[in-house]
Amino acid sequence: MTWRLGDLTVHRIGFGAMRLPQRGTAFDRGAEPRDRDQAIAVLRRAVELGVDHIDTAAFYFSATRSANELINSALSPYPDDLVITTKVGPGRTPQGEWLPLATPRELRGQVEENLRQLGRDHLDVANLRVSGLDDVSEHFAALVELQRAGLVRHLGLSNVKPHHLDQAQRIGPVVCVQNSYGLGHHLEQDEFLGICAERGVAFVPFFALAGANQEAGTSAENDEVTEIARARGASSAQIRLAWTLARGPHVLVIPGTGDPEHLRQNVEAGDIRLTPEELTRLDAAHLSGG
Repeated sequence: MTWRLGDLTVHRIGFGAMRLPQRGTAFDRGAEPRDRDQAIAVLRRAVELGVDHIDTAAFYFSATRSANELINSALSPYPDDLVITTKVGPGRTPQGEWLPLATPRELRGQVEENLRQLGRDHLDVANLRVSGLDDVSEHFAALVELQRAGLVRHLGLSNVKPHHLDQAQRIGPVVCVQNSYGLGHHLEQDEFLGICAERGVAFVPFFALAGANQEAGTSAENDEVTEIARARGASSAQIRLAWTLARGPHVLVIPGTGDPEHLRQNVEAGDIRLTPEELTRLDAAHLSGG
């Protein structure tokens, strides 16, 4: 199962690096740092298992770990087929405090910081992560200029609404939209997912394993999911990922983990083909807030 991000082809199950710097999300102040060797081993194992799409950001860091630096240490020199997607817009101080959203002029510095940390001369995909902006035109235009300068290959959007996609596409190509979505989670994204399908834009859910009101990235419990998982000898997380992938061939997932066994299970979720009856049950659970 593959999809194209511009001229780049990736498997539909990728890897999210947010959880690499520490246990919990990269934003949990005071959380226990993840063992460096374990994080590097998980990244290398992901590539061994066929993962060729890694999602990261310069603002994924803890007091002692940086996701981008871990990726650089683990995987450089990078495989030719590895696509690294990052996000720009938000920023944090070295102490972890959030900064105001970057201005269009400040985006170049964020792109260059990602390049330095990753040890690359261009970013494969840079997603404009939107927070509180009604109009992204100026920000996206600034990224298009960086694309023309050769610092970025392809552009996407994150945490956006359909009108943001309209604005961006009037300025330049958009290869992906990355929003919070999963079974029973942000049902309003169903329509947006369909819009992306019509336009050939990849829809990349983050927190795909979260249930409603559980955006920590941990799996939520649901009776239908649990029953189907038990009958198949699979984990609930695998069923949730399989359902998400079944939403359309343009849907990619980027589950993150620091556990090698969970990594293997996440990748193997791509081999699960849910039956029409199972999909009907899971769709109903989704609509009920699963």
